[in-house]
Amino acid sequence: MTHKTALVTGASDGIGLEFCTILAARGYHLILVARRKDKLNALAKQLMSQHKTIRCTVISADLGKPQAAQKLFQTTLKKGLQVDFLINNAGLLHNGYFTALDLQAQEQMITVNMLALTALTHLFANDMASRGAGHILNVASLAAWTPIPNQNVYAATKAYVLSFTQALHNEMQAAGTGVIVSALCPGYTATKMMDNPDQGGKLMIPDTMMQSAESVAELGIDACLAGRAIVIPGFANRLTAWITRLFSKMMLAKIAGSFYRKNMQSSSTK
Repeated sequence: MTHKTALVTGASDGIGLEFCTILAARGYHLILVARRKDKLNALAKQLMSQHKTIRCTVISADLGKPQAAQKLFQTTLKKGLQVDFLINNAGLLHNGYFTALDLQAQEQMITVNMLALTALTHLFANDMASRGAGHILNVASLAAWTPIPNQNVYAATKAYVLSFTQALHNEMQAAGTGVIVSALCPGYTATKMMDNPDQGGKLMIPDTMMQSAESVAELGIDACLAGRAIVIPGFANRLTAWITRLFSKMMLAKIAGSFYRKNMQSSSTK
């Protein structure tokens, strides 16, 4: 059996961890990328114990650092690793009033969510195209469809990911590269990102509105492998994305802003 290799950024938690678990069960070798090497090593050990025929390579990287994406790509080349499936999952989120949030933290969010994703996509898309095959899954968000006050920079970065991926999907297809590029747009998902003191306020969302990280990851993988440009997990989320087409951006911002201000708990009140 010939194993394909998947590289997953943000592999140590949440949706990223579920991507790894699902792909390992499907026989993929894995390149696990995140900042915390100890968590990656533990995950690699667990997955290789469960699935004896796969191998996991751990690469610790902070994609918020300058040239981190380029260094990651060069590391895979030096290790002789061929990436067949790239999942750009790493992302940062900060909630709160734009002027009150730390500027450096917001700049780092832009770097991880947009610049690193773009660089990794460029580098690996070229490598895949040279071989005539490959898959790239960029994790956007349902937030990509709406300007969101109190989460404005995050939503804007995800709007970039969605637009960039839609355009690149068509470009790679029209050029006959054999490379599929897809965007995953999950709604509220049960991960630590929903309650992380480091990212500002906490959005109070009922459990009934949450999806599991496992189901989101599986839908994303299946959609990308099937060649789809966009996947929005969950009927309610798909309906929400469709409804956004009926309103102006300013009206959407007004609606979203009212919802977020009403349901966001300040980090200072925890």
